[in-house]
Amino acid sequence: MKHALDLGVTVRRGQGYTLRVTAVAAIHRRLLDLCQPLDATAAVPAQRKARREYANRVSTHEAPA
Repeated sequence: MKHALDLGVTVRRGQGYTLRVTAVAAIHRRLLDLCQPLDATAAVPAQRKARREYANRVSTHEAPA
């Protein structure tokens, strides 16, 4: 996973940054598991939204055709 993150491309978007990672679905699923605390009530709404959108993208790519 660290290798995938090291190869990621940082992209400036709006007021923040996005890290684009090319990896197999299992790596993306693991990253989602690690950022699960962002769903907590202490998280900023933008963080929760970013995680939710990422989860939607991952699940869309995992869906069978």
